[in-house]
Amino acid sequence: QLVESGGGLVEPGGSLRLSCVGSGLAFGRYLMSWYRQAPGKERELVASIGSGGNSPRYGDSVQGRFTISRVDSKNAMYLQMNGLKREDTAMYYCKAEDWLKNEYWGQGTEVTVSS
Repeated sequence: QLVESGGGLVEPGGSLRLSCVGSGLAFGRYLMSWYRQAPGKERELVASIGSGGNSPRYGDSVQGRFTISRVDSKNAMYLQMNGLKREDTAMYYCKAEDWLKNEYWGQGTEVTVSS
């Protein structure tokens, strides 16, 4: 099970930190990712990070503004979002993927960027 938290309403230029906590899975073995889906749009990859924090990768639209991290000993992954823009408004989901390509998703946390 994956549970996201930390979403909310923030003004443009503001910051939020999302968290994803896993239970019932060997968290450290999974490739962890953040996805988002805005109303009327397809789900898109925001960032991903390998086991132990290796190989963080970012979508072009968030590069330089967002930072993904994880603490496997706490079964937790984070997304620090700075310089938020209105177009960052979306439901944010975390995903765990194992080497067999099995996927596990959280229920999402909503981020709204508005003045």
